[in-house]
Amino acid sequence: MSARKPRPAQPGVAGAEDVEAMIRVDHAGEYGAVRIYEGQLAVLGRSSRLAGAIRRMAAQEEAHLAAFDKLVNARAVRPTALEPVWRVAGFALGAATALMGEKAAMACTAAVEEVIDAHYAAQVQRLDHDPGLREAIAAFREDEIAHRDEALSHGAEQAPGYRVLSEAIKAGCRLAIKLSERI
Repeated sequence: MSARKPRPAQPGVAGAEDVEAMIRVDHAGEYGAVRIYEGQLAVLGRSSRLAGAIRRMAAQEEAHLAAFDKLVNARAVRPTALEPVWRVAGFALGAATALMGEKAAMACTAAVEEVIDAHYAAQVQRLDHDPGLREAIAAFREDEIAHRDEALSHGAEQAPGYRVLSEAIKAGCRLAIKLSERI
């Protein structure tokens, strides 16, 4: 009796390895988001007019992270080995942009959330066979879109060097996604 080969995944549909990579990268991304907000709050503290908004967004990211923590454990997904890098990089990005001012901190949030919106949208399209995960990611995506919109409403686009800053942060996010999917 020969071993059966796994069926190839249907085009556009995530296979088991793809789903593991999605959970791994989303877990890492939510962890990075929490660290970015921690960095922003470390610099802006309670005195910033945006501290309340940042704390609200951070609380949502912490809830997303907790959900992905459960998924990592329940589905026995190996977390990214890059977590120590994202710990430092996330906090540093949040703190550095906050040091540039409130608008730069919001530019950071808008850029990160724009990338995550597209990232989650692509995942949702591939998860028809996993409705629970699909619904969770779709709900988290709505939060990320709201964070982006709130950051824009707080003057993200008025940050000094907005376009360059935004594109650099987006490129870093895309690289972090690719690395965390694999490592």
